[in-house]
This record gives sequence, structure tokens and C-alpha cells, in this order.
Amino acid sequence: MRVVVKIGTSNITYPTGRLNIRHMEALCKILSDIKNSGCELIVVSSGATAMGVGKLKLSEKPKDMPGKQACAAVGQCELMYTYDKMFTEHGHTVAQILITGDDLSDASRYSNFANTVERLLELKALPIINENDTVSTVEYGVGDNDTLGALVAAGVKADLLVLLSDIDGLYTADPRKDPDAKLIPVVEELTDDIMALGGGKGSALGTGGMATKLGAARICIKSGINMAIINGSKPEALYDLTEGKTAGTMFVGKKA
Repeated sequence: MRVVVKIGTSNITYPTGRLNIRHMEALCKILSDIKNSGCELIVVSSGATAMGVGKLKLSEKPKDMPGKQACAAVGQCELMYTYDKMFTEHGHTVAQILITGDDLSDASRYSNFANTVERLLELKALPIINENDTVSTVEYGVGDNDTLGALVAAGVKADLLVLLSDIDGLYTADPRKDPDAKLIPVVEELTDDIMALGGGKGSALGTGGMATKLGAARICIKSGINMAIINGSKPEALYDLTEGKTAGTMFVGKKA
């Protein structure tokens, strides 16, 4: 089973931008265990810009593009150092891949990227992918790692994309505002009503939200890939998903 796991900024950092050690250690341990079971794992990780904010001891995320890119440059080093350290403790070798929107929109470069990931998996390495935020801009970048995760999953022909969120999945309303909101366990078709549940942006340090996750679901469904949204604070749900059980909200890919 080939699984792409997208890790959000809020899953591995505090609102200060500093590393959430407890969450990241638990997540890396579970991902290592799943890889030990024989699953082919690819990680798409946010968090570089936020960790740069923390490392530089800034009070908030810069609003100007050069400032954001500077934070990403500092934070990406910290992010990969931490992943390398934690996965090495569990016997796994990581590989960093930084890509831009141009790499995914150009057929030749997209193919080269997919071939590199394929060879890394053959070598039993764990690819960790992020958008190259030090050179990407709003005009030329992917924009969010939910979409990036879906494009990666499609490019490497994954069986499953898992998006780690700060809530348990897709609800009938915002569960932080509506106590009557109910979790939707399975989505087989992205109707207008489902898409309307997208809402707004996620955390202050992140770039995604439910709207970007539904956009990712559209890509996955069309590509015949299952996609799940689960709560990143409960990474044990990854075991259920890789064992064919249900967790969070599952979007069912359309098989050809």
C-alpha cells in the first residue's frame, strides 16, 4: 500500500511557531511503525515558515513575501533536521524534496519528480516533500500543502492520501461554533452542498483550511485515489486507515 501523509503546520508546531515535541515524536513513531509493516510512505510536510518564525523569535508571521521566504529558509533547515533526527531514531532514512508549482505544471519535470520518488521508495527511503517557499510566490506556487499532497499522490499513483487536520474530519457545520455539528464519515461525491462546507482558512501560521482539503479531495477522487481527513492530534488513526478500517472522513476515489 502506497500512502501519502500530509502533515499540517498546526500538527507539529505551537501557535508560537516553536516545535510541538510531543506531537511530532508521536507522529514520527507511528509513521515509522507503519513503514515497518511494509507500507510505502511519502510525507508532505508544512511547518517551515512557522518554525522559521519561532527560530527567529518573531512575534508573528511576516506579511511581506521576502519576510515569509526568509522564515521558510530558516525553518526548512530546522524542520528537516528534526525529521532526520526522529526518523533515524526508528531506523529510517529521510530524503528532502522541495518543489514549486512549475515542477508540477510541466509534464517533463513532473515525470522527473515522480521517478525520483519511485527510486527513493525502492531504496527504502522516506521522501519528505514541501513546497520550495523560499522561491515560490503566490503567482507561481501551489499555494497550500493540501493541494500539493493531492498532486503528489496523483503523480506517484498512491492508494491513499491522508490529510492531518486540527479537527476529526469534515462536519455538517463548524464543530467549534455549532455543538450540533456531526462528523461525515464517508463522502462518495463532491456535491455543491459538500463543497459549501469548506469554510475559511486554518491556523494563523498555516495556509490551509477545509476549503483546500476539499479541493484536494476533488483531485484525488478524479485520480481514483482514496483520501482521508483525520485529526493530527490522534495519529493512531493512521493504523486504522492503513489496515483498511475507517477513521475521520473518507473520500472515495472513482476507480476507472
